[in-house]
Amino acid sequence: MAHQRSYLTWFLLINLTFTLVISSHGTSQEDRKVYIVYMGDRPKGDFSAASLHSRMLQEVVGSHASDILLHSYHRSFNGFVAKLTEEEKQKLAGMEGVVSVFPSQKKKLHTTRSWTFMGFPLNVTRSTKESDIIIGMLDTGIWPESESFKDEGFGPPPAKWKGTCQISSNFTCNNKIIGARYYNSERNLPPGEFVSPRDSEGHGSHTASTAAGDVVNDASLLGVGSGTARGGVPSARIAIYKICWSFGCSDADILAAFDDAIADGVDIISLSVGGWPMDYFEDSIAIGAFHSMKNGILTSNSAGNEGPEPGSVSNCSPWSLSVAASTIDRKFVTPVKLGNGALYKGFSINTFTLGNSSYPIIYGGDAPNVTSLYNGTYSRYCSQGSLNKTLVQGKIVLCDSLSFGEGTIAAGGVGSVMEQRFYTDDVFSFPLPLSPVISEDLADIKKYLNSTSEPTATILKTIEENNELAPNVVSFSSRGPNPITADILKPDLTAPGVNILAAWSEATTVTGSQLDDRVVPYNIISGTSMSCPHASGAAAYVKSFHPTWSPAAIKSALMTTAYSMSTTANTDAEFAYGSGHINPVNATDPGLVYDAEEIDYVKFLCGQGYNATQLKLVTGDNSACSAETNGTVWDLNYPSFALSTVPGHSVTRIFHRTVTNVGSSSATYKAIINAPPGLHIQVQPNVLSFTSVGEKQSFVVTVEAELSDFAISGSLTWDDGVHKVKSPILAHVIQNPQ
Repeated sequence: MAHQRSYLTWFLLINLTFTLVISSHGTSQEDRKVYIVYMGDRPKGDFSAASLHSRMLQEVVGSHASDILLHSYHRSFNGFVAKLTEEEKQKLAGMEGVVSVFPSQKKKLHTTRSWTFMGFPLNVTRSTKESDIIIGMLDTGIWPESESFKDEGFGPPPAKWKGTCQISSNFTCNNKIIGARYYNSERNLPPGEFVSPRDSEGHGSHTASTAAGDVVNDASLLGVGSGTARGGVPSARIAIYKICWSFGCSDADILAAFDDAIADGVDIISLSVGGWPMDYFEDSIAIGAFHSMKNGILTSNSAGNEGPEPGSVSNCSPWSLSVAASTIDRKFVTPVKLGNGALYKGFSINTFTLGNSSYPIIYGGDAPNVTSLYNGTYSRYCSQGSLNKTLVQGKIVLCDSLSFGEGTIAAGGVGSVMEQRFYTDDVFSFPLPLSPVISEDLADIKKYLNSTSEPTATILKTIEENNELAPNVVSFSSRGPNPITADILKPDLTAPGVNILAAWSEATTVTGSQLDDRVVPYNIISGTSMSCPHASGAAAYVKSFHPTWSPAAIKSALMTTAYSMSTTANTDAEFAYGSGHINPVNATDPGLVYDAEEIDYVKFLCGQGYNATQLKLVTGDNSACSAETNGTVWDLNYPSFALSTVPGHSVTRIFHRTVTNVGSSSATYKAIINAPPGLHIQVQPNVLSFTSVGEKQSFVVTVEAELSDFAISGSLTWDDGVHKVKSPILAHVIQNPQ
């Protein structure tokens, strides 16, 4: 989910949570909404999805069924999208063969030096199979003319590819972008959209080039952040599934894209989109990721941009990878130079050049638009319409609050210095020269304004500085604990997601605002949307060396080899970064993996209260919940360990785990336990000996926790002298148990 606070993004944040309402056949708009009817796995053999779904609707609505059936899922799983009243929805929910019926809501969209920063240089050892890897990007589409997506040196698509390219007058594929589709299940595109896989927002091009973009030298945002832009797997292929438009990303389209991507033959699915966490089988992303897992495809998800609020993490299903966002070793600052020579550093990306020429600077509170009945109490915030054009024209405006700058632009100002009262670990672009400074610096600048009759200043172009604290999880990155299943640790890990330079759409501007006229091929933005494709690229890199590994094995390799993070710089600890910071090189040789198959997740779901009828439909087989299959959350073969309790209580949990040897044929691993006061950890057996690759060994971990704080954590590391297979162990308090 991109974290660029542009005019467009602010508009979307207000609007994306609303469900589309459409009227049909005399039914009022308030009565008929778009719903997803999820029916589980695809039936075996040949079946006509359209006929089946039409018959079901006919039983409920009669002869108008064909008019309200919007889309049928049939390639990888079973279900459909329809416009229903609440009464019709309830009738369908009670029909045989239906797992769930839920509204299609809108989800949000949650150089490059970042790869080298994490020890993954361009010249790293690469598999000869990298060009056979296909990453499915579910996003806003792609700008195919970008240098990041040129196909020089690429052969034809891999033989396994079964997808297609929806060619139009303004879009074609190549041997890099081997497939592209777009979705509009609800048939509600506003005017001006590209009715093709072409990207009009920039977000999809950015994420695709981060995961698998080709090598582009001398890339920058108008001279800022100059360097080599590349993806994690530059030789991999890209398949585009455009699910997001200017109004957001509908659940109906997300599921349609999963349905196609699985059947098309992608290896990894990357999805930088999310909403509020929901029941696993009323969540389009969790449903799609489950069927991806079932078909051997790992889904990499952004963790969300709602941090640092506890419990804000989204995309929580245990069968997908949830990725937090962290900083890299560079940061951007925008200097403000006053007429007295004083220099202050603000937090933004400014590509405009005012030069060393000084401009008059005025305090917004001293320039109210009294004609429109504003006074200094309001104009000090520089909101649109509040400033006096005569007083502001040609000047830099000092403002008491951070905004997009539209008030200064409307009044004819040449730039703004604004107060940044919140977090300074992330920066944004604005459609004018703008530098947000901390409150203390704003106060000093005000003193200067009051000390002279003709105060002047200039705003310089952004400069790059070293970030010595990196990597640390950025403030906006969503935090655990997991709001759906408290004893599954989320996020799973963290990856670079701050100030990432990558490809951009030339159908939009740097900020996406109509106030901005800068059209660029590369842009710098931040978000867990940017960290997710880093993890997707890393997963593709591991897959290129181990094409037969399961999604769980790849996920385990990424988690257990992650770099350790500083708890001093990251006070939310594992709730911020999960297992740690991603380390792609080490993930190709993890030594041991915590593997899991569909049956393991079925056992987990049984333990979570799902019934046999639901699970038989979801899995497409005779899965049933019994004493044998009713597994606890603590027995899911997950690469991390979590346990929770209510305030004032201690807790003891027993975890059963199995690891598979993927390292040396003969190896002995010893358990190394890190347990701070209040946490007691026992491992039996504490030595695991392997005599062959693929051999499995099981062990039991008993954890006792006395919680005086919100959370306490330790770790278990299996060490054979070569590999260190590390898992976090986190005990925490549930503040609001249900």
